[in-house]
Amino acid sequence: MSNSLNWILLIAGVLAFAAEVLLGAATGFDLALLGACLAAGGAAGLLFGSAKVGLFAAGTFAFVYLVFFRKRIRSKLSSPHTPSNVDALLGKSALVTERIGPQAPGMVRLGDELWRARLAHDAADEPAKEPGATVTVDSVEGVTLKVR
Repeated sequence: MSNSLNWILLIAGVLAFAAEVLLGAATGFDLALLGACLAAGGAAGLLFGSAKVGLFAAGTFAFVYLVFFRKRIRSKLSSPHTPSNVDALLGKSALVTERIGPQAPGMVRLGDELWRARLAHDAADEPAKEPGATVTVDSVEGVTLKVR
């Protein structure tokens, strides 16, 4: 009976690990690591020939993981949101290189790149932006920056 329980722990651990892989790490590797705790406990129980040792080892490994290592491992696996592509342009300042008027697109320099630009509020009474002026990117429409 004691070896049966250790085999159950070992198999349950392997199945939990396999489920994590099949789910594509959807649980943040918790299922895989807890499965590893079960499998290690089952292996320890088989090594010592005792179901009590297997259950105690599996419980101890899981407890140590959950209390001491889970938060640290999860912080390493998650990354802060870093804007990229269009999101990274919004709110940035650009330098007007060609006049931008109402219904008359111009050009701006944003970093090392030249962009086609239009006024964000393309109304007839909107004042034009002359070369040398600084504008702020309001939105992006295709390859054209909408600036204010």
